[in-house]
Amino acid sequence: MSDAPETHPAPAKTPEAHPLDALTGGAFSAATSGERASRIREWLTTQPAPEQLQEVFKELSGRDKGAARAVRERIDELRRAKNQEAIAAEWADKAQALLAASKLNIADALAWQRDAAKAGAPLSREPLSLLKVQLADRVKVIEDLQHRVQVQREAAVLLAQRIEVLSTKSWRDAQAALEVLRADVQHWQDQAEALSGDPSWASVEARFPPLLDASRTQLLVVWDAFQPAVAQAVAAAEDAQAALPPVPVWADELRIARGVPVEAPAAVERPARAPKPKADPAVVAKAGQAVRDALAKLEQETAEGHGKASVGAAAALRGVLKEHGRHIDAALEQQVHAALVAAGELEGWQRWSADQVREELVAKAEALLKRPEGQSLGGRKMQETLRQLREQWKQADQGGTPNHGLWKKFDEACNAAHKVVEAWLDKVRTDAAEHKAQRMALIDEVKAWAETPAASGDWKAVNRALHQFGDRWRAGGHVGEKIFAELQPLWKQAIAAAAAPLEAAQKDSLARRHAMIEEAGALGAAPTLRIDAIKALQQRWQAEAQGVPLDRKHEQKLWDAFRKPIDEAFNRKTAEREKGAGEPAARDRAVLDAAKALDAANATGDVQQIRAAMAALEAALRGQAQERAEADAKEKSKPNQTPAPASEAQAAIETEVESAPDAESGAEASAEGAAPAPALKPLARPVVAVRGDDRPGMRKEAPTALGRGGRPGDRRDARAGRDAGRPDARGPRDDMRSGRFGDRPAYEDRGPRLGDAAFRAQRDAMEHAQQALKKLAAQAHGEALTQLLTAWEKRDAALLPSVQEIGGRVTPAVRGAWTQALGKAPAGDASQALLRLEIAAEAPTPAEHLSARRMLQLQLLTRRNDPAPTETWGQDAATVFASASDAASARRLQNVLKALLRKQ
Repeated sequence: MSDAPETHPAPAKTPEAHPLDALTGGAFSAATSGERASRIREWLTTQPAPEQLQEVFKELSGRDKGAARAVRERIDELRRAKNQEAIAAEWADKAQALLAASKLNIADALAWQRDAAKAGAPLSREPLSLLKVQLADRVKVIEDLQHRVQVQREAAVLLAQRIEVLSTKSWRDAQAALEVLRADVQHWQDQAEALSGDPSWASVEARFPPLLDASRTQLLVVWDAFQPAVAQAVAAAEDAQAALPPVPVWADELRIARGVPVEAPAAVERPARAPKPKADPAVVAKAGQAVRDALAKLEQETAEGHGKASVGAAAALRGVLKEHGRHIDAALEQQVHAALVAAGELEGWQRWSADQVREELVAKAEALLKRPEGQSLGGRKMQETLRQLREQWKQADQGGTPNHGLWKKFDEACNAAHKVVEAWLDKVRTDAAEHKAQRMALIDEVKAWAETPAASGDWKAVNRALHQFGDRWRAGGHVGEKIFAELQPLWKQAIAAAAAPLEAAQKDSLARRHAMIEEAGALGAAPTLRIDAIKALQQRWQAEAQGVPLDRKHEQKLWDAFRKPIDEAFNRKTAEREKGAGEPAARDRAVLDAAKALDAANATGDVQQIRAAMAALEAALRGQAQERAEADAKEKSKPNQTPAPASEAQAAIETEVESAPDAESGAEASAEGAAPAPALKPLARPVVAVRGDDRPGMRKEAPTALGRGGRPGDRRDARAGRDAGRPDARGPRDDMRSGRFGDRPAYEDRGPRLGDAAFRAQRDAMEHAQQALKKLAAQAHGEALTQLLTAWEKRDAALLPSVQEIGGRVTPAVRGAWTQALGKAPAGDASQALLRLEIAAEAPTPAEHLSARRMLQLQLLTRRNDPAPTETWGQDAATVFASASDAASARRLQNVLKALLRKQ
């Protein structure tokens, strides 16, 4: 045996287990990547804590990114869930605050749902789903109240119209309908009181309570005047000596019963409109000169081959063409287009040095990531910019030899900037997943809503709910085309099932409406016009329209077809009533002559003639000359008679006028040589309703539309043919305003009412005259401003317009200062004076001078005793006139003087 010591081999080392191996089920000791990912997915089913997820992801992301992706997705899912919980709590508090408020604004409630969806709040889960339903119910109650207010308003109008119709019929019909009207008026008042006492009345929009109060006031005024008028008519029918009622139709009926004749109204044709004046030749010449100057500049730059300069000149020419293009002729326009085409070809030529273009592209690519934080580009904008830069690089390579060094720098800069695009694309994909989930939840909500029956046949509420679903679908956020193609059929199927009951109801409503259209045609074709049947049919139509909503255009077409035969029947009745109308009254003839004279003056374009013709038309409207002649004739014809009592003398005058309508010319002839007539009463200045901005310094030149608005089917000229020319004629709704039934004081006495043709003729003539005066004033202002700028450019004080031509804002002293400034050689700097003028006129300042304007405004704040720019603008303009003229300063001066010279 050997004496050598016995040796034992060292045991093999076993690998140490990873500290997280026991936690993840051996994921870190797995041999392959697939096995590691499988164990990670099994571990994730145990719902580990967020801290454990973070620790495992930190260790695993450096070993196997594929297995770590599942952990990262779970972390992102937990983060989104946490964010949604916080968002849900925030929007739940906002919804509860809205519900707890005593006054709920509908816009705020609708904005809550929209903003919550945009913020990513889970509206389909509690508590937001319950709060959403509560807000929708509250909004529905408020909208129902507002709708009922509108119904009450229409009902008040219908009641007033019923009284109107009774005032045009026999007084016996009015007496028979008195008790029925009394019950209807009381029922309307009870419904109005119930509306104002509703708990949600405080949340109604501010415009609805005044509407209800105004309807109540108007209805009660008409009703309170109608009852005593009926009583007076009954008393006048029983006693021939009793006073006649204030209703013209009833009074005429009682006069006929007593044997007193009644005169007929008159009508004439409407005059033609005045021709539109042509453009000013000076404006046309100025526009042509401006376009030619810009065209010459562009042609010069194109001929010299200046690419960048030609681009600027082309842009300047396009701006001038946009301003003055409508005033140039066809030949000049052809030259302009040819020059623009040539400039475009020059711009497309290859640069002389392709490397210069590439260096510019490299600088642009490197500058994408060096932009300030507030001016950084978004993902989509960055993607489009990078695409454009690469396309420009391809075009540059086509014109010269490639430069690999510049390409490497350009590609590295583009790749660095593309990281912003990648982050944006990740966010887009995340948002698309959320939007898909929201749209799927909306589809489920529509399906659940479709399974519930319609609430008590309220088809308007059903239609409103369907529209709200459609709005929510359109505002559901952006998804990809593939996802949208999958969701769109599901949405159409769900919304079609939900809209099926409404479509069936609309089909039945269409059948009923077509039947009512045929019934309206039969009523319109009848020889005798039955007003009661027509009003009943209109009420049925209105009830049908309020019950079942249709498409707005389709409903309007049905309404037009329904009202057409009825309107034609009323027009035939009006035409038949106007067949016996004779020549217009003397006052109508005078108004027509004055209106024709005013039209002729408008065509001349002379301000003095137009104003004189307007004064003559106003005098004719007042009828003062005619009244004075009649008074003189009556005094001349009865020189020795003692004055009778007031009532007897008035009755004698009325009898004499009715029995001798042609005695007017004889009275005028006998009045010649008599004492001078009394002076005319001064004409009141016409009050014109103006709709516009009522702030100080703002212009108010938009008159409100003549007449009054109404519902479809209202006949605005229903009384024009019957009442035109009568001394006691009134407007269609004067009963509500001027004491139709004698219980309210009338407005100022403005003479007898005009016939329809005379009224329309004087109205059109006045409108044309006002438009002509405005156009002439604007033209004079523009000419004076042009003369001022021309005098400054040529430094010729003789070209300055007079004080009268400039306007009331410029005094003779200010004009004298301008004359002295123009009479000297140009000197001085007018930059501060131009800034003061722009401050005084509140005109915008060019971007390059904004800093100077702010500095000047700060200095003006410290000079408390110095006059403001609005007080010294005349001296500032003189300072500008004393300096040299250039195009930029001329444009700035033109802008400020255009505003300053018009302020009164």
